[in-house]
Amino acid sequence: MDKFETIKGLVAPLFQANIDTDQIIPKQFLTRIERTGYGAFLFNDWRLNSDGSPKPNFVLNDQRYAGASILVAGANFGCGSSREHAPWSLLDYGFRVVIAPSFGDIFFNNSLKNGLLPVRLDEKIVNRLVEDTQTIDGYSLTIDLENKTVADASGVIATFEIDEFRRYCLLNGLDDIGLTLQHEEKITAFESKAGR
Repeated sequence: MDKFETIKGLVAPLFQANIDTDQIIPKQFLTRIERTGYGAFLFNDWRLNSDGSPKPNFVLNDQRYAGASILVAGANFGCGSSREHAPWSLLDYGFRVVIAPSFGDIFFNNSLKNGLLPVRLDEKIVNRLVEDTQTIDGYSLTIDLENKTVADASGVIATFEIDEFRRYCLLNGLDDIGLTLQHEEKITAFESKAGR
């Protein structure tokens, strides 16, 4: 997992409540076991026509948001069924941060474990970010995980809360396997004693 340091990036708005994991990554694309290659299927049914051509009215097909690394969404983002594929697809598409007033619990935890930062902000602040994103060309934000701040060109807009253990893991690029491998010497010694 890549270390999460300060991220400065273009923002894309998808301000709709209750976007579930089936919309983020439809079930027909969940047959693979690797973590990569899912970005092509992100919001597939909203982003693409049945012939594979882009739907011109979907926000991620708008050239103003090409290359965005921060997504601003509505309340309860990532609700629905449990699937790690949802954060995998967002990451593979190029997003590192999703900002919303609230998240589905399982999606929130899966995101943190996979290097995608879900940031909860007050709905009034999220509304302002959406408006700025839609009215200011090239609107970008800086997400500082060390100081837990969200800022734009005018300065700090908000601070956010995050579990300190998850913050440590993100800052150090440690997923569950990385955490385990910090104890590799002890594991190897134990297995040697056990005759494995």
